[in-house]
Amino acid sequence: MILSTDILSTFKKICGEGFVFTDDETREAYSHDETEDLSFLPDVVLKPANAEEISAILKYCNQHKIPVTPRGAGTGLSGGALPVKKGVILSTERLNKIVSIDERNFQATVETGVITQVFQEAVIAKGLFYPPDPSSRGSCFIGGNLAESSGGPKAVKYGVTKDYVLNLEVVLPTGEIIWTGANTLKNATGYNLTQLMIGSEGTLGIITKAVFRLIPYPTKDMVILVPFYSAEQACECVNAIMLAGIQPSALEFMERDAIVYSARFLGLNIEVPEAIEAHLLIEVNGNDMDLLMKEAEKIYEVVSQYKIDEPLIGESAQQKDELWKLRRNAATAVKTNSIFKEEDTVVPRAELPALLRGIKALEKKYKCKTISYGHAGDGNLHINILRGEMTEQDWNEKLPEGIKELFELTVKLGGTISGEHGIGYVQRPYIHIALGEVQLNLMREIKKVFDPNGILNPEKIF
Repeated sequence: MILSTDILSTFKKICGEGFVFTDDETREAYSHDETEDLSFLPDVVLKPANAEEISAILKYCNQHKIPVTPRGAGTGLSGGALPVKKGVILSTERLNKIVSIDERNFQATVETGVITQVFQEAVIAKGLFYPPDPSSRGSCFIGGNLAESSGGPKAVKYGVTKDYVLNLEVVLPTGEIIWTGANTLKNATGYNLTQLMIGSEGTLGIITKAVFRLIPYPTKDMVILVPFYSAEQACECVNAIMLAGIQPSALEFMERDAIVYSARFLGLNIEVPEAIEAHLLIEVNGNDMDLLMKEAEKIYEVVSQYKIDEPLIGESAQQKDELWKLRRNAATAVKTNSIFKEEDTVVPRAELPALLRGIKALEKKYKCKTISYGHAGDGNLHINILRGEMTEQDWNEKLPEGIKELFELTVKLGGTISGEHGIGYVQRPYIHIALGEVQLNLMREIKKVFDPNGILNPEKIF
């Protein structure tokens, strides 16, 4: 649709003339997120400053049936911020204030355009901890984390975004501003609208503020990188570590090429022997170094039962940081090597070896290349499928069938098709593999209640 002069004039009155963009350069910049090479040009980009301005925009767009796509930092991997119906991109980047950090009650109120790492560091400075820790934490926004219920490496010990949310300020598609819960640790008052909003991928409302619970900050940690000669054994070892009574703060799996590409991307001089198939990056944290040393010894006892090379222990802060950089940059590094698709499967932890076997069988069947890494401690593998030598026709026509088979295997193993990236735009064709029509119809009806005219983030999930 082409927006009229009257519509644009209304947006300028709401946001201010300097925060309404129709130029080609800005529209192009906001036409894509980090999902493959997909791009959809919006008609206009709006940058409101607060919930009241967002309310006015949504009331007007709902009245005139103008599609609105909410957007945070644009780091999503399922196409959740793609304006597939054109219309308005509504950016939350100006909602960038940490409103308060309440040390007495271990809570913080934060606007949703705040970068996750900025928020983490602000609470650490007060001796507090916000554990959700996505790999893109240095650039992603709190709002995007809420929209997808992001997890990250620390989820194995501390849980995901939804586990830290007490209350949300939300602007509904019809323009009303509500708070969904209460700033209390317990709340049995009516339906849990807070948890309904988390993971709803910007389809039910636009979250403008969040009240998070915080915990004391663990001051000490140890990081160990363990090379395995068998990737399948590395997956088996994940559950063995947990069964030994150890609770790592992170337990990450990386296939050989993931760590090789990441080291090359970062310019790190790390040699990985050809025979090594995978690594586990294991972190333990707390406040008692003697206790952490005992846990590290237990971990060594467990991993030594498998065929491994010499583990590397990060002793200094710099060494630990370099080990974590290898993991955090794996996604970016892998994607620089080829056209790619990334899938976000999650299975019960003990089923990881079976999932990896299935991935490698599909790789041979479809003649593509796969590189897996992820949060193995909670059964979450990110599978990067590289086009490599596949023809463009096979990539476009045959690979979707391979992805379907992958998701069917994942569900058969007791898992589901997205752990933290969401369904968004690109996984919609596969959602029926994980959810039946009864569940999907319930979700569609909930969407209609919140968004009767279907203006908010259309063409997502369903």
